[in-house]
Amino acid sequence: MGHTDHERVLVTGGGGFLGRAIVRQLKMAGDVVTSFSRQSYRELDDLGVRQIQGDLADPQALKQAFTGVDTVFHVAAKPGIWGDFDDYFRVNVTGTENVIQACVRNRVKRLVYTSSPSVVFDGNHMEGVDESVDYPGRFHAPYPETKAIAEQLVRRADGVLTIALRPHLIWGPGDNHLFPGIIRRAGRLRRIGDGTNRVDTIYVDNAARAHILARDALKRNPTLSGNVYFISQDEPVLLWEMVDTFLDVAGFGPVKKTISPGTAFFIGRSLEFFYRLFAVKQEPPMTGFAAKELATSHWFDISRAKQDLGYLPLISTEEGLSRLRQWVSSGEEK
Repeated sequence: MGHTDHERVLVTGGGGFLGRAIVRQLKMAGDVVTSFSRQSYRELDDLGVRQIQGDLADPQALKQAFTGVDTVFHVAAKPGIWGDFDDYFRVNVTGTENVIQACVRNRVKRLVYTSSPSVVFDGNHMEGVDESVDYPGRFHAPYPETKAIAEQLVRRADGVLTIALRPHLIWGPGDNHLFPGIIRRAGRLRRIGDGTNRVDTIYVDNAARAHILARDALKRNPTLSGNVYFISQDEPVLLWEMVDTFLDVAGFGPVKKTISPGTAFFIGRSLEFFYRLFAVKQEPPMTGFAAKELATSHWFDISRAKQDLGYLPLISTEEGLSRLRQWVSSGEEK
């Protein structure tokens, strides 16, 4: 990492998939790390990380947790494609507002925020776009909408230096979201569209490293504050080929059946309607947002991250997949 001036850092959601990877790299760099999460994690205890349990929606808890901290990595969020807008707003928007305020009150120098490329997704193909692309007029789900509001709060924050990162489809050993979600649907998945849509992904350790590079860049060059960066493996893959690869890693065959994007969107919107009507809590097997995401290309120009942050994906997709295979065959994902 190259910096000898060890910092006191705090990671919100340090027990999550990306949060843990960031914590591990900070510890390796010699920083003093605290995690702020709703629950306690044995793995963080094993790493010798101080854990504070609390809720992002509780400003008082954050104010105390951020005392004496140099940099905050705000990774915690409510993810997913389905749920009540207010629940998303409470965690993703109010939580981020509270994080910013706690940073300012405690004179925290830097805040690195984990955003998402879905904040600029308008339902159409996005190929090779860069950070100049604007937020869409309307969103297809509460997650991207609340993340977009939060990202803008971070970019406009006053009294703390900030960078927002937009990692796309994070995967790797320890994944509790993307990979298991695909595996759970093995045998029931339908390819949406002709299978030619390409997407960016990012291996979890590359995403974590980008966060630390963002912190280091803010130290060197405070004028980067307020910037946002796409980060990825820098090699878009065919989405459905990646899905098949994940299925193969888990010992399942490829997706065989196909459905048109229009039909998938119609089914998704209909399911949303009925799930809302009957107040069904679990996630529908398809939503309008998911149908659009799975049928379109979304990959991004990351030259700004290369230039400003010195970011390059050190772990190739091939190497990442072999690590994922090892993790699955070791049975740890059960």
